[in-house]
Amino acid sequence: MKINKVSLGSPIDFAAEELKKYLRMMMPEGGDVKIAYDPTASEGFRLGTFSDLGIDAPDGTSPELDDTVYIKTDTRGGVIAGANPRATLIAVYEFLRKNGCVWLVLGVDGEIIPIKNIEPVSYTHTPTMRVRGNCIEGGVSQRALEAFIDFMPKLGLNCFMMQFRNPKEFYQRYYKHLRNEQNRPPEEITDEYSIQITRRLECEMDRRGIMLHSVGHGWNNDPFGIDSTLCWSEVDDSVIPEEYRDCIALYNGKRGLYRGRPANTQVCLSNPKVQELTAKCIADYAEAHSNTSYIHVWLADASNNHCECAECAKMSPSDWYIRMMNKTDEELTRRGCDVKIVIIVYVDTSWAPDVERLANPDRFVLMLAPITRDYTKTLSGDVSDVEIPPFVRNKLTMPESLDEYLAHLRRWKENFKNPSFAFEYHFWRHQHYDLTGIRIAERIYEDTKAYLAEGINGIMQCGSQRGFFPNGFAFYTHARAQYDISTSFEELVSEYYSAAYGESWEKVRDILTEMHDAVPYVYLAQPHAAKRKNAYYDPDMKPRIDSLVPLAEKLHAYALEHYNSDLRARTVLIRLLEHYADFIKLYSAAFSLKSVGMDDEAMEKYEEARDLLGKREAEYELYNDFVQKTGFFYYSLLLKAPEEIDNAAGQ
Repeated sequence: MKINKVSLGSPIDFAAEELKKYLRMMMPEGGDVKIAYDPTASEGFRLGTFSDLGIDAPDGTSPELDDTVYIKTDTRGGVIAGANPRATLIAVYEFLRKNGCVWLVLGVDGEIIPIKNIEPVSYTHTPTMRVRGNCIEGGVSQRALEAFIDFMPKLGLNCFMMQFRNPKEFYQRYYKHLRNEQNRPPEEITDEYSIQITRRLECEMDRRGIMLHSVGHGWNNDPFGIDSTLCWSEVDDSVIPEEYRDCIALYNGKRGLYRGRPANTQVCLSNPKVQELTAKCIADYAEAHSNTSYIHVWLADASNNHCECAECAKMSPSDWYIRMMNKTDEELTRRGCDVKIVIIVYVDTSWAPDVERLANPDRFVLMLAPITRDYTKTLSGDVSDVEIPPFVRNKLTMPESLDEYLAHLRRWKENFKNPSFAFEYHFWRHQHYDLTGIRIAERIYEDTKAYLAEGINGIMQCGSQRGFFPNGFAFYTHARAQYDISTSFEELVSEYYSAAYGESWEKVRDILTEMHDAVPYVYLAQPHAAKRKNAYYDPDMKPRIDSLVPLAEKLHAYALEHYNSDLRARTVLIRLLEHYADFIKLYSAAFSLKSVGMDDEAMEKYEEARDLLGKREAEYELYNDFVQKTGFFYYSLLLKAPEEIDNAAGQ
């Protein structure tokens, strides 16, 4: 058997190696699979792009942006092609998927590769959405991120975002072993090592053709001599160099850090010095990072704290933001940089500009980031019926539903016809409110349909790269719904659960469903819980919370009954269920006390659970973000003020 590369390029090379590896696993006694570069090949497997193989792309698709795949193979070979090199790799995985291969969770322990002879495949498909990816969040190690990047194209994802110029914040959360220091001694990492991790990961993306999105937060810090790796840390105003003090937003009569956090501090957008320094900083970054496909330019990570100087007050933050983007485009054009810039529709900039317009729209993409929305529902009504309240500087009530956010985006699109995608938060806090992973998956599926109906062409998830607890179904739904929305939600459930748990998969689903029915997602995910001190006080919920214990025991009994499988991936998933059953028992004890107002006792139970589970963290850290999950429970039990939760539990 032979694999002939008809096209050149790193993703094609990697696609050929992946096809060889899995073919040899499927047919372990079948001998070697030779790989060669032969653009004239007519036999064996031919891998390449449409243009090199003479395949016509479907009408209306973009070879660069639409990862259309074409597969026409028999038992001895055939054509596996993509509209671009990245799509060719995705096509290889789709060919393998059609031959029974499944990828359930990160790493080699999460894949099921059948031993069988290959079967013919005839398949052509253009992914439903163009932008299909994730953004670094939570606490993450180099090992976990490398596994995640390897996992992405296997499910049809095509892009990844590294936040900040240096994403040290997210590595630190893992290496310092936040919330588990008593069991795992903290490790310090330097700025230089963090950058090295990032560059290595970028190379892994390059091998696969994954599009790199970069930065986002930090443009309110780096151009003005403030170290953006301070992120959401509380520091004093001495970090602001005096020569840049006039660049910081005037808020409540002072130009200083907003609540001590650099990432949350706005700048004086009307100041020409701010506009020029920001444009130059972005252009410098673009020149130095030519491997970046999209540079995200976001304002500070806070709301209702924009500059109140007389000049800034003449226009809305969105208007000044667009003026700065035009300045940035001028500088990029002058330097010959063709990088795309992502404009964020987020908190205060949800309100569309009144005056300013983009001089070069082709440079820009709009991104809707509905962070304050209610995640207990997709849409509550007709978007057309939503009335947008007027913009009042620093006195805004943020949108509380997806309907409102979509209404704001429609207002933007009246004058900005740019392509758009969503920046979502299902895997940030909200996955932790779902005891099953099924309900949040259902929300993701419904949201995907709602975004498609609104003409939004993609979803990037801002959330943990280790969201596979009790299993990876929610993430699977995120990836596969965007890849092919014609697959029903029920089909996705069956696909994933049957692969993960075998013939008895429905029993696992049913136990998890019983857990949700006992303590529903809407109770834990109360959209405005943080605004009410006693949000979880509900004595009627106590017996329902207590009923989680026997359900967890049922889950544990199932795990013991199926403890070892012939398939390594199923063994891994079953043992994750065992850990999850213990997790449910420990945390239900804390929430049971919380529901009847025994707050101090609830926190004691939390600390006990955190320590007990923390002792096992290393066993399943690839699948569960301990920092995020324990953080969710801590802040839910504590229920600090809303803004404190935003900057502590979320970050």
